[in-house]
Amino acid sequence: MQIGGSLFLLAVGAILAFAVRDSIDAVDLTMVGYILIAVGALGLIISLIVNGQRRGRDDVPPPRY
Repeated sequence: MQIGGSLFLLAVGAILAFAVRDSIDAVDLTMVGYILIAVGALGLIISLIVNGQRRGRDDVPPPRY
């Protein structure tokens, strides 16, 4: 999951958690929203860590033989 997908999950989760007042039998939309927010935040953190590690490797010049 990349940064854009994580932001999308955060936005959809926030809409479901805070803006939707409808109810569906056997589905709690507020809890689904909170779960999407958590997954989006976790994905965002992981994406930033992976991109930070990848960017750190580019600073090292290749070895000279």
